[in-house]
Amino acid sequence: MSQHSRDIVMDAWKAFAGHDADRISEVFTEDAEWLAPLGNATAVALEGSGHLIGRKAIVRFLAEDFPRFFVRDVTVTFHGIYADGDRVIVEETMTATLANGNHYANDYCFVFELRNGLIHRVREYMDTARGHRMVFGEEKGGGPGSGQP
Repeated sequence: MSQHSRDIVMDAWKAFAGHDADRISEVFTEDAEWLAPLGNATAVALEGSGHLIGRKAIVRFLAEDFPRFFVRDVTVTFHGIYADGDRVIVEETMTATLANGNHYANDYCFVFELRNGLIHRVREYMDTARGHRMVFGEEKGGGPGSGQP
């Protein structure tokens, strides 16, 4: 089961990279959720939420918003992919050129929860302060240890 779960997530990652809405839609449950830290730089810049609810919202973000924000040279380097039953953890670094011309590089950890062979929930973790510096040129929030991004 773990290898099958890992394969599902890696196939989904290929769909994300292609920004094809139909292909992305096929990998999520109808009631899927994508949870990222509140106030993360991407959500702030796109005037969106760190919590996407439902397949349509997730597909719209991955197929439309993501390529509008991360406009070129998007590279994902996987550092680890770990599966246990219906849970898959992905460690990666993503680099890209942003729409404002800034270079972006950040480390991520994603926890994918599968249900019936589809992605039901994604929890995304990243360095929010680093993201803000790269997107906006300054650190937002209260700094390390404050609980604020």
